[in-house]
This record gives sequence, structure tokens and C-alpha cells, in this order.
Amino acid sequence: VSATRAPSPTPSPTPSGPARPATDGQLLDGITFERAADGLEKCLAYQRSGAMAGDTDPGTPEDYGIILAMRSTGDSNTPGDGMYVVAVREKPEEIYLICNIKNGETQGVTGFGNDADAIPDEGPVLIDPNGGKLYQQSFLDRGNWKLPFRWGVIGTVEPSVAKVTVSYGDSSAEAALDHGRFVASGVLNEQVTLAPHVKGYDAGGKLVYDSDEDKYYQRTLP
Repeated sequence: VSATRAPSPTPSPTPSGPARPATDGQLLDGITFERAADGLEKCLAYQRSGAMAGDTDPGTPEDYGIILAMRSTGDSNTPGDGMYVVAVREKPEEIYLICNIKNGETQGVTGFGNDADAIPDEGPVLIDPNGGKLYQQSFLDRGNWKLPFRWGVIGTVEPSVAKVTVSYGDSSAEAALDHGRFVASGVLNEQVTLAPHVKGYDAGGKLVYDSDEDKYYQRTLP
């Protein structure tokens, strides 16, 4: 009796893609990591397709880590609800991407670098000045925002910061700390005129940052 050795199965390729966020609480509104990763891939393809000669290549999903995914709320300027995906690329220079996706199509991508080096007297918490779209609707709708409104706030923290809290209108949240960044989100159910109020604390519970005292932070919404 003879027998033929069955060929060894070909090992499956190692899954590739962006890094996961530090906490599950950074994936909101039922958005799975797989869906967020697919959204990031669409956004990078959108950037490449519209790139001008000399533009920096945005890279591939493997270059990024997703730090936030949440629903986006349409307004009179950009009607229709969708999804925001926020991702960070560490090298060759730190780049943040905020992607807005609706009905499976990329509506726009905002890319920006870390502004920390441009602020000589930066405090232990830096609210990202480019992330305002995550907590605002169109200024054309001021006083008449579509509610409830899912908001997000992102920024960076120094190692001395152990806790960050954010209050916004009738909502509040404790931020997730993710490799030197903070990510907070909540749901707003009232009209507001003031931007989110951010506080940072050290490991002993001492207040080390208050956005009300930050001369670089715009406390009033446009």
C-alpha cells in the first residue's frame, strides 16, 4: 500500500493594515476596527488620486495608527451623516489625517503635522487646533446645530499628564490616553457657543492644565 504525503498548507499571509487604537472606547457608534481601516484606505487612495506634482505621498495604511472613529453629523454646508476616521503616521514625520466618509465615499481629507514645535511655551496638554471640525458643525448653522451631535477632541499630552477630562455643553468625558495623545468624545444635546473645556491632571490628581487659561486656545466657537 502506498500513500502520498499531502502538501503542507500554504500559510496565510500576515494581516496588514493600520495599528489599532489603545482602547475600544476610541471606536464609537458601532464602527468596527475593520470598517475604520477600510475608511482609512479609501482616504489615502483619495489623496493619491488628487495629488499634485510634488505632493508628499500619504503612504499606506500600514504606516498609520487609528486613534478615533465616530459618526459625522451633516449640516447645511455638508449635508448627510457619515463617519470620521482619525489616524496618525509617525514617520518620516508625524502626520494626522481626519477623513470624512459618507455612503462609502471619501468626502474630504484634512492632513496636518504636529504643531507642538511651533509653540514655544506649550503646556503639558495641547489641543489640536486643526481638529475643530470634530466638535463643530458649520458656522452657518450657529445656534441651530443638528442634535444630538457626536463630538470629538484630540491633542497631545506630556508624560506627566495622567488624566484628561473634557466638558462640552451638557456632556462630558474622560479622554483615552494613547501613546502621548488624548482622544475624547461625547454626545451633545444642546446648542453651544463655547468650545470644549479641557483639563489635565497629574498622577496625584493635581490640575496641571486648564484650557480656560490657555492663550492659544479659542474658547468661543466661530
